[in-house]
Amino acid sequence: MKADAMTEMAVKAVLNKVAEGYSRRNMDILKACFAQDPDVVMYGTGADERRIGLAEIQAQAERDWSQSDSASMKYTWTSVSASGPLAWVAADAIFDAKVDGQAMSLPVRITCVMEKRGANWLIVQAHFSFPAMDQAEGESFPA
Repeated sequence: MKADAMTEMAVKAVLNKVAEGYSRRNMDILKACFAQDPDVVMYGTGADERRIGLAEIQAQAERDWSQSDSASMKYTWTSVSASGPLAWVAADAIFDAKVDGQAMSLPVRITCVMEKRGANWLIVQAHFSFPAMDQAEGESFPA
């Protein structure tokens, strides 16, 4: 069910904080967006990037930052649905990074589940992925 305007605004604010914390390389901002539960899950874009728990999510961000000169994310489309204290999000974004002096701009897809705890919406599950670049438009499978 489509989220009401207040919920949508609050959930999008969390997404914006994730982007801010990541681009500013500010772990406090980034960690504040996630639940501190031991089973909070984040999938990244790499084959080995399944992170469970806040310490592993932190380690992933630190690894990303150590392997890049800069990185930022801009959302281009977002869908927010909710029921009670749960919200689920699908978003498209452009991920801009500089790695070894080389600039890159990549499309990224994001899904996440958030839970409202007290006055705060927190991410309890997140997934970041790149679309299959070898798959032609209109085709169901990569070439």
